[in-house]
This record gives sequence, structure tokens and C-alpha cells, in this order.
Amino acid sequence: MSRMRVSLSIMASLMGGTAMAEVPNVAVDIAPVHSLVTRVMAGVGEPALVIPAGASPHEYNLRPSEAAALQDADLVFWMGEDLTPWLEDAVETLAEGAAVTELLSVDGIRLLDFREGALFEAHSHGDHGDHDDHEEHADHDEHDHEEHADHDEHDHDDHGHDDHAGHDHGEHDPHAWLAPSNATVWLNVIAAELSAVDPENAGTYFANAAEAIAEMEALSAQVRETLARVQDMSFIVFHDAYQYFEADFGLSAAGAISIGDATDPSPARIAEIQGRLRDEGVDCVLSEPQFNPGLVEAALDGTEAATAVIDPLGAELEPGPDLYPTLIRNMAATLASCG
Repeated sequence: MSRMRVSLSIMASLMGGTAMAEVPNVAVDIAPVHSLVTRVMAGVGEPALVIPAGASPHEYNLRPSEAAALQDADLVFWMGEDLTPWLEDAVETLAEGAAVTELLSVDGIRLLDFREGALFEAHSHGDHGDHDDHEEHADHDEHDHEEHADHDEHDHDDHGHDDHAGHDHGEHDPHAWLAPSNATVWLNVIAAELSAVDPENAGTYFANAAEAIAEMEALSAQVRETLARVQDMSFIVFHDAYQYFEADFGLSAAGAISIGDATDPSPARIAEIQGRLRDEGVDCVLSEPQFNPGLVEAALDGTEAATAVIDPLGAELEPGPDLYPTLIRNMAATLASCG
């Protein structure tokens, strides 16, 4: 009997220890970032996805279960208000007790300005480089605001700025997850934030992040090989979401049909795109699964360009650790096949 009491005492102690090491509740805004967080949490727990992969992050109404995920969260990872300005209030009110990481504000990532107009100059990525000095970045932001204020005084028709309303989510292009170089930086940040609230599993988080970084390097090498034969391909995108991918892999889109995925292009913008398609022999026009294919058909009218569907969010992929590498690999394959 005494041995049984000792055994029960040990079991109770172990069970109590398990309860003390409770896995943190984690909420993540979009599927590609959710994939990175899931990879870092492998073997410990799973984060909740707030915005379904098939939904546009620029405009979305939270369902009760998604609001509850924010309310229950110990940690929140989100891109930031440049991508989802509507989510800022929800994060502040529903997840007021959570540690919140805004990934677009993380030091060391590549941040790019929006490109203006329907047509782009080659390699005009507006790269801000690594952001180790946020004071310098703040000065640049102030300068950008002044420049944009000056632009607002110009005639919008002169510069194609009638579509600039599509950029109502901030000064910087928020699609930064499409650069694996940025994802590599975020993996260590995710591990550090998880470890801060769950130090007992810190070793697992950092080991997973290290493995994921090695996988990211292999993925980037594979993508460069896939894209090697189409480096000079001329292509038009549905909306300007891909310049981070372009910057990482040495590509350059010739233009975008729509300035944003929440804004239909003007007839003048469509005419500009059609002119480039006809005059410069564009190889490929890329559409997206969520948006009106009729706009792409209108741009293609009278041209011989090929077309393909590219997916920047993983709309048709299963959420989880494999979504991010599959997303990047699929984008490369689509570009290669369209060229």
C-alpha cells in the first residue's frame, strides 16, 4: 500500500508539472505566417488561424470563433496595419492581455515602397534594406509622407494616381511574406517570442526555427533553379503583391492590372496595360484565384500573352507547416510554366 501511495504521489506531481507547462494560446492573422508559426511550434502545440487562407486580408469580417482565438491568445503574430488596418482595433481590444508581434516592424527585414501607376520600371523595388535602425526608418517614413502629400496636390490623371486609393493600408507594400529572406528573419523572432512566454519549451522552439531556416535556404535554392530560364520573362500581375518575391529571386514585373486587390482598375489603367502587352511582347499575365477573371480577359484582349493563376496567400492549400514552402514553390512553378 505504501508503494502504491508513493506511485500515486509521483503521478500527481507529474500531472501537476504538466499543468504548469501549459502550451500558450497563439493567434496568427494570415495563412503564410500561420505556417511559419506552426513550424516553430511543432511538437508543442498549434496556433489558431484568424483569417482563412481563401479570404482577402485587406477586407474581412471576423467570425465568432476567430474573435475568440484573439480573445484567448497569449501571443498574437500579425503582419500589421499596413496589410489589415481593420484588424488593429480587434487586436487591441480582444487580445489586450496578449504579447503582440507586428512582423512588418521587425528589425532586419526588407521593406519595399508601393510602386506607383500601372506600369513598372525594371527592378524599381524601392528597397529599404535591413531595418536595424528604426530611427532612420522613421525619418524616411516622415519624408515619404511629405512626398505623398506633395503628390496629392498633383492632377491624379497625369500620374495614374486615380487608383492610389487602393493603397489605403499604409505607405509600405505589406506583402513581405513573399520574400523567404524575410521569413527567415521572422522564424527566429517567432521562436524568441514563444520562448518568452513558454521558457520550458524554448529549446524546442529554437531547434525548430533552426531547422526551418535550413529548409528555407534549400527552398530558395530550389526556386532559383526553377526560375533560372525565365529571368528575362516579361509578365503582368493582377495586383501589385509580388515585388518581395521578385526582389528575392531577381525578377521584375512589367505592371499590375489593379493597384490593390480591393480596387477595380480604371479604364485608363486597363488601356495602359493593354498598350504594354501589345507593344512590348509581354509573355504572361497572372491572375489570382479570388478575383474577377474578366479583368484579366479584358487586359489580354487583342494580345498573344499567355495567362496563369498565381496564389500569394495559399488560398487552395491546407493550412499548416507545409503551406509556406508549398506556396513559394508553386509561385515559382507558375512563373516558369507561363514563360
